[in-house]
Amino acid sequence: MNHDTICALATANGIGAIGIIRISGDDAIPVSAKIFDGKNLEKAQSHTVHYGFIKDGDEVIDEVMISVFKAPKTFTAEDSVEISFHGSPHIAKKILEVLIKNGARIAKAGEFTMRAFMNGRIDLSQAESIADLIASENEASRKVALNQLKGGITNEISFLRTDLLNFVSLIELELDFAEEDVEFADRTALNQLLDKIEAKLNSLIESFQYGNAIKNGTAVAIIGKPNAGKSTLLNALLKEERAIVSNIAGTTRDTIEEILHIKGHAFRLIDTAGLRETVDEIEAIGVKKAKEKVENANILVYLADAATENFSEDIEMIKSLQRDDLKLIICATKIDEVSPAQYELVENIFRKEISQDFDFITISAVENQNMQDLKNELSSYVEQLKSEESNVVITNQRHFEALGKSLDAVNKVKEAITFQISTELLAYELRNALEHLGEISGEVTNDEVLGNIFSKFCIGK
Repeated sequence: MNHDTICALATANGIGAIGIIRISGDDAIPVSAKIFDGKNLEKAQSHTVHYGFIKDGDEVIDEVMISVFKAPKTFTAEDSVEISFHGSPHIAKKILEVLIKNGARIAKAGEFTMRAFMNGRIDLSQAESIADLIASENEASRKVALNQLKGGITNEISFLRTDLLNFVSLIELELDFAEEDVEFADRTALNQLLDKIEAKLNSLIESFQYGNAIKNGTAVAIIGKPNAGKSTLLNALLKEERAIVSNIAGTTRDTIEEILHIKGHAFRLIDTAGLRETVDEIEAIGVKKAKEKVENANILVYLADAATENFSEDIEMIKSLQRDDLKLIICATKIDEVSPAQYELVENIFRKEISQDFDFITISAVENQNMQDLKNELSSYVEQLKSEESNVVITNQRHFEALGKSLDAVNKVKEAITFQISTELLAYELRNALEHLGEISGEVTNDEVLGNIFSKFCIGK
């Protein structure tokens, strides 16, 4: 473990009312004391705040408040100091320079959190949840990240791992007495535990789809023929004139992406070029990009002009875009211009021709009719992804992959028991399962993985 004293700006870059610089390490307090004109920080009690001035020799840099935190009850579990100064980027630069001059160095990305992990104050999944909490942009992602910071996933995994470890110990004992041909581990009890672990792993793995929607938002592609009302719908949902609306077909040439929050969940709305055959080279590129966006979308909102007499093109387009994992919502638009009998006819036409399950909604974006119905359909997609079996939601790709590897290893252990494969192979597969479970909390890891995780943090965290 590196015991250098590190420092960094902890607040956002730019001008603000105040800024905060963090210092952590064995010499955090002595280094800070050298540049502080006020109370003797080396004699200060832990978790106290002191008024004074930061000085570079005789030059006063700023009037500040300094907070002193002594190990081990700090974020990093090391001696730490926080300097609250007037929020000028120039002042921040000057204070960091004088700290470096007196023995500190600039922290690497995520180094404060990495020290908290290395010093045993948090585990690896909690460290990752800190980054997720900072990056959270909606209520759902905040709650999930906070639950993981409180040890949600670690608690789920640790019980499984502890029980599994007991059996590994017994299997290893059998290896020591291989010549005696005895069994210390009850295979029936081990199978029952493996069934329990398998069910829990499956529940956690299944939660990843919901977790991914929470963390990254749900991609919603708004598709339809030119002038079906795609841009009008986008503007109505966002309640602002984000997209150009025109009676001229082909106005939208590129895709437009915006975030819409519904009931605490984020939806990435993608307004695309109208789908049609065109000789216009630029518009053709837009049509191609629109189809690509659908390939990566979770939800397809297809707009069909209710006043149209022939829907054959719409039906063919929907069929070409269908996927088993793609939620389809067909919206009959411009219903303020037609009678209810007309859009009932429209629904019957699509029900007859489209085999995939879909939701049918009638809307008028111009008159703001039934817009809430569309929002409810979007929200219900995310809600139905929730697992009722676990309060823990997997949002991290690394955790998802480790859980998948653990599940594979558990299944191989079950096969080894079923086919009475050698104890050596059984022990190997059990150790594999333990190792992959340990990767989540950081009990089993390597420097490359750690470097990759913490490099994604900001410098002051």
